[in-house]
Amino acid sequence: MKQPQKLIPAQPPHLSLADAATGDVFTVNHVVAPSGAPEWAAQLEDIGFLAGERVAIMTRGLPGGDPLVVRVGLSTFALRLVEAACVRVTPVANGAAT
Repeated sequence: MKQPQKLIPAQPPHLSLADAATGDVFTVNHVVAPSGAPEWAAQLEDIGFLAGERVAIMTRGLPGGDPLVVRVGLSTFALRLVEAACVRVTPVANGAAT
């Protein structure tokens, strides 16, 4: 007799904050620093990019979308794209920036 297959729950997609859509709400999963700047992880965590925190991109600079205006918790920051690329996020269902 054939065993039924176990279904593995789908994991939510992780993307970098640099690739996130303006106006949508995300949850921070973790921060990954580039090898050339390992201190960035601690610096981003110090200003509030902690696992479980809500974050949204409020707007992007012109031209090229750099820097980003980002709201994390109750604070608003300008982040360069290279810094935002270190922050891994998951979309919040039906989330909209406030």
